[in-house]
Parts: sequence; C-alpha cells; structure tokens
Amino acid sequence: MRLDNVQNLLDFEELARKALPRAIFSYIQNGAEDEVSLRRNRNAFERYGFIPRMLQDVSGRHQRITLFGHEYASPFGISPVGLGAMYTYHGDVALAQAAHQRNVPYVLSGASLTRLETVAAAAPNAWFQAYVPGEKDEIQRLLDRAAAAGYKNLVLTVDLPVSVSPDRYVRNGFSSPLRPSLNLALQGISRPGWLFGSFARMLLNDGMPHLENWRAERGHPVLSKNLNRDIKSRDSLNWSHIEAARTFWQGNLIIKGVLSVEDAKVCRSIGVDGIVVSNHGGRQVDGAVSPLHVLADIVAAVPETVVMMDSGIRRGSDVLKALALGARCVFAGRPFNYAVAAAGQAGVLRALTLLHEEVHRNMALLGVTHPYEVTMASLRDLGAG
Repeated sequence: MRLDNVQNLLDFEELARKALPRAIFSYIQNGAEDEVSLRRNRNAFERYGFIPRMLQDVSGRHQRITLFGHEYASPFGISPVGLGAMYTYHGDVALAQAAHQRNVPYVLSGASLTRLETVAAAAPNAWFQAYVPGEKDEIQRLLDRAAAAGYKNLVLTVDLPVSVSPDRYVRNGFSSPLRPSLNLALQGISRPGWLFGSFARMLLNDGMPHLENWRAERGHPVLSKNLNRDIKSRDSLNWSHIEAARTFWQGNLIIKGVLSVEDAKVCRSIGVDGIVVSNHGGRQVDGAVSPLHVLADIVAAVPETVVMMDSGIRRGSDVLKALALGARCVFAGRPFNYAVAAAGQAGVLRALTLLHEEVHRNMALLGVTHPYEVTMASLRDLGAG
C-alpha cells in the first residue's frame, strides 16, 4: 500500500475500516456502551491551550527520554491491544519490530495471539502487559514465564474485573472467542485481502490462533463455538494480588488503569515503579473521567513514581500537553493498530514517524528544546470543554 497520502495518525482509521471485516474493526474501534468516555478522551485535549515562547533558538532540540534506565527516541509508545495477529499476518511481531526499529516502547497485550517468547525474540526491549489471574500461584507462573522470556518491564492492567459491555460488539458480529457464523463468513469474504493475506495465511502456516498469554498455559482458540474466555475469579481481585505480583516480579512493575489519587498512593505503598493513568481508551466503564483531567493530581500525589498516560493520544500536540501535565511518557493503541491493519509493519513505521515529526515540529513552535520543558506554565486551562 502506498502511504504517501497518509499525513497523520487519524488517516489510518479509514484505511483499516476498508481492510478489516466489520467484526475485527469493531474490536479496535468501539468504546463501552454510549462511548462517552471515548469522546471525552479526545475532547479533554481541547481544554488546554499552549502559550508559546518566541525566538528561543530551538535548532538543537531533541525528544529523547530515559525511562526505566533505557533511552528512547521519543516520549511516546504503543499501548497493548489484543488480537494483533488478526489485523495482519504476524501483527504483534510487526508492531513490536516497528517500535524496536524506531526505539520507542511497545507493550505486548496479554490478550495477544502470539507467544510472548516470540515477541521478546523479535523485539528484545518489548514490555509485557498481563491481566492478573485470580489465584496467586497462577500469577507467579505467568510472571515466571515472562521473566524467563527476558521481559524487564511488566504492566499489570487492573481495570477489568468483569467483561466489558457487549452491545456494540454484538451488533458488529464480534465475540471472544469469535463464533463461526454465516455473517462472520460473509464479512471475511467481503475483505479478500485480509481473508487470504492474513487469516488464511495464518491458518496455513501457524494453525488456529489461540490466546497465548492470558495465563501461563495456552488459552482458548480465537474461533470457537463456545464462549469460555477465562475471566474467572477476576471480580475478587484486590491489592493483595498486586502485592503478590510485586513479590514475584524482580523487574519494573507498572500498574495500568489508575484514575484516582487514592489508588496511586496504594501503588506507591506497594512499591510499584510506574503507573499508567488510563481509562482503557474508553473501553471499560463508560462515563469515566478522562485520564488527562486527573493526570496532574496523580503526578503531584506520587512524585517519586514514574507516571505515564494513555487514552486519546492522536497528535504530537496531545503528547506535549500530557507531558506538560506531568506524564513522563504517553501511549496510544488504536492508531498503531489501524496502521498495522492497513499496511503491516510499514504502516506502523509510518505512523511512528509522523508522530515523531509532529512532536519535533511542535517543540520548535512552542520554543522548547526538549519535551519535558513543556510544563503547566506552558498551558492555559480554557475550561471544562
């Protein structure tokens, strides 16, 4: 695919819509219920206006940051999104390798269809995201497996005690596992490029894909007549499970899904190394506050903890606004998964390059030589929005 006409991350969405069956596209695009949180995540960035400085000699500017002892080329990375191998052939590896090539963080989803060992071999600096099992011995087994594969940064997502609202998924034919049906077959036939270039190729070369990293052992197949996704005991999860994970995990421990100062303080007391302020891209509880609106409060409450953010990032200006409010790094999920669906690894590389260029250009326009020089003094709060 020619990518010359792709000028920003937003352009990839329509390309992905044309490339994917409706059910698969729905999994990436949809938010929870009425998508109030999804809309708020984008609208939140309009609340803040920049106050640029002029004539600052920005010729020597750069955007390198150091995070958990590793120097990255940019202050943004790729969020974990499940089922990446369904968007294009070996999609998880394509995402990881593109991030590795551009030297930005990539987080492999615990709901991925590619073994975490495979991704670690393809991109040695990748992070791994897990949904904490309900039993502590299962936590240890999963974390031991990730450590043995060489992961140093573990992200535990804590905002999924129960399955998300299914209504938009049901309308579009998505379920987990996908249930074979005439509707799903017709969707696949309507996208022959995806059917033969991605799905059939995967079946031929690798067999039926499974959830490979949901637990220490292999999970259910992605295509099944029975819906039996394993979320047992998740509604009984509590902070003692995170304490256990802290005991089992010797690398950097990052908690994703925090929106309250109180929970951030609990994370600090447990000894976590990082927090991702996130409402899961508007995919969990609808009506949740935007992470951008609580970011500064959480940074102030736990100044010694590395605070990061995701949900709603689409532009270089979004990256800089989040950094101004205290984030050390930000993550985006949907745009990069649209990119991999549209054009494979080349699409992800194009998306990463575009976002890097936007940050670089906006730094010059704001009169700063490093992203961390954009602070709250560089912003004006224009109202609730």
